[in-house]
Parts: sequence; structure tokens; C-alpha cells
Amino acid sequence: MQVVLIRHAHSQANAKGILSGRLSGVGLSAQGLVQAHELISRLGSIKVAELRISPLERCAQSIKPWWNEVGSATNRGVSLVTDPNLIEVDYGKWSGKKLSLLSTNRLWKTVQNNPSAMYFPQGEGLAQMQERAMRCVHEAIATKKKGAVILVTHGDVIKSIVASALGMHLDDFNRIVIDPASVSVIEFGASKPRLVLLNDSRAKLESFINTAYRKPHSLGGGAGK
Repeated sequence: MQVVLIRHAHSQANAKGILSGRLSGVGLSAQGLVQAHELISRLGSIKVAELRISPLERCAQSIKPWWNEVGSATNRGVSLVTDPNLIEVDYGKWSGKKLSLLSTNRLWKTVQNNPSAMYFPQGEGLAQMQERAMRCVHEAIATKKKGAVILVTHGDVIKSIVASALGMHLDDFNRIVIDPASVSVIEFGASKPRLVLLNDSRAKLESFINTAYRKPHSLGGGAGK
């Protein structure tokens, strides 16, 4: 089962250098609206088993142009489902503040160097976030439908899923970069999960996602699909 992780497109908060968290009313920037439209051709007629999105507006804005123009017609019987386990980290009192200001906070070093121990003031812990994100992944891949699982969510959430799939400690998840409107793909099968695409912001992915899985033996790096 392929899990396709899509980060929301560039947001108004991204443009202002603000950690928006779960604040309402944060939509896409002008750049983000362009990126959302580009997802129409980038994703094409991919076959979808499950489509789950974060409850926050910027995630719906990012995927609905593709879903309304191509996805829903290609995947009849599949619904766009809002999943609270994909919501952004609850940054608590940090929400709405400039990242440049937050970088001077005494807890910033914990976020960067020991994120598994970070609990945002009046918010949640990053380890809690990873646990709920992986709960969503495992619920979604249990589907009996054919196609890929599409999850539209946030940068830190995707980083935590990738880290878990690769057996990385959460303290290393900041080594992973997830850009706005990027697509990452993880294959979940009988053995350990495999990362087959990371942080792609340009490629047309219809054939890549729709083609049969790679063979499980990848000694020598694999031979492609």
C-alpha cells in the first residue's frame, strides 16, 4: 500500500514567518494558490483508496482544486474525509507568534535538538503528535480498496510519519525537509516500510503512483518499476 503524503501549499502564515498552528482563518498565499492549482497536473488521474485531510482550511484549499477537477471523477466511491489525527501540532501559547521571536525562547533548543521531550506551553507534545499521526496511517492502510492512501497535512506531521516509517528516533526528525505543496511517498507492505519519494515539488506523479509496486528485494538499489 502506497501512502502519499502531501503538505499543504504555501500559506499566509508561511509568507509572514508566523507559526500559525491551529489558528483559524489561515488560508493559502498567492504563491500557495498557484501551487494548489499545479497539483492538478502533478497528481493527474491517480487511483485513490483513501483520501484524508487535516481539518485546517489550508489543507482543504490545497487539495480541492485537484479533487474537484480530476480526483473525484477518477475515484468514484471515494470520499474526502477530514481526519482530526492529521491536524497541525497544537503549539499552544506559541501559536501566532513570529518564528524569529520564538527562536530566542529557551525551549527552542529542545525543539531543535530533543523534540521528543518538547511539550508546547498549553499545547501538546511532539511525541503525542507522532502517535496520533501514525494512528491515522495505520487506520488508512487497513482499507481493502485498491489505490493509494492520500494524506494531506502539515510539515511536522509529515516529518514525524517519515521518521517513524524509517525507524528514526523522533529526535532526528528535523533532519527531514518537507516543503509546502511537496509530495512524499512511503510503501507499506509485508516487510519494513520503504521511502520511495521525498519532498518532491515538481514531478508529474500519475504513472509513478499508479504503477505496480517495486519488488521487495532492493539489493543494489532496486531496478525501478
